[in-house]
Amino acid sequence: MVFGIGAYGLWGLLPLYFVTLQPAEAVEIVANRVIWSLIFCALLITITRTWHLLGNAFRDRAVLGPLTIAAGLIAINWLTYTFGVTTGHAVEASLGYFINPLVSVLLGVFVLKETLRPLQWAAVGIGFIAVGVLTVSYGKLPWIALVLAFTFGLYGFVKKRVGPKVNAVTSLTVETVVLAPIAGATMIALGLTGAGTLGSNGPGHFWLLAASGIITAVPLLFFGASARRLPMTTIGLLQYFAPILQFIVALAVFHEAMTPDRWVGFGIVWLALLLLTLDMLRTARKNSVIRKRAKLSAASAS
Repeated sequence: MVFGIGAYGLWGLLPLYFVTLQPAEAVEIVANRVIWSLIFCALLITITRTWHLLGNAFRDRAVLGPLTIAAGLIAINWLTYTFGVTTGHAVEASLGYFINPLVSVLLGVFVLKETLRPLQWAAVGIGFIAVGVLTVSYGKLPWIALVLAFTFGLYGFVKKRVGPKVNAVTSLTVETVVLAPIAGATMIALGLTGAGTLGSNGPGHFWLLAASGIITAVPLLFFGASARRLPMTTIGLLQYFAPILQFIVALAVFHEAMTPDRWVGFGIVWLALLLLTLDMLRTARKNSVIRKRAKLSAASAS
């Protein structure tokens, strides 16, 4: 539980870190995040002596293909999120991660051909209403929130398809290796044009950008440690911790505006999440009862 709270807590406080990186803009921040994450992961793999696992991942097309797609999705997600936070749209960015569970349900329907339960249908319908209300409130489609929700939802879906073939460090390393040539070229271009800030804003700024490797990898390691030990129901509840913190930071620290109609839109989203949570808890309880009965039947039969 501590690992889970640590992971989602760090993700929830990430906007505070991005603000300290100014005047670096989103593209430079993400490029640094990729390069420094790769360096940090390489150190971890060296310390844990698991280079053979990385080699296996690159040789296995069933792993490399999905992780390449995942790399593209997470790059778009990081760029959009960083852009949102650094341009005064942290509230909308938090909305994206509130909507994300609804996107996961939709992926289950359209990709996995799953049948939704009544409460899930209700939650999805209410979610669409919320997006409509927020579109009217913002005067435009809340594209930052929607891009974040769909890219992260698809990212999680792709990573699940890879399954237990790779651990968190190996997976992140493959993704950053795929993105590294683009990130490296971006950093070189920014340096040559004078638009980069890595080496021109003092050692403090340099090390803050370099820390992005640790800040990216540590929550993923915490999440992996918690996911292996906690039931999926608990993980499902903990996932709301990050957007709640992001939302609080946006209001209390960044002082972003929340008009009455936006409060209504967010309230509708939270109602949809409440229905999803109730459905998740009820299903988990029902499955637990079924498993207990199956064990009792097996025991009595033996």
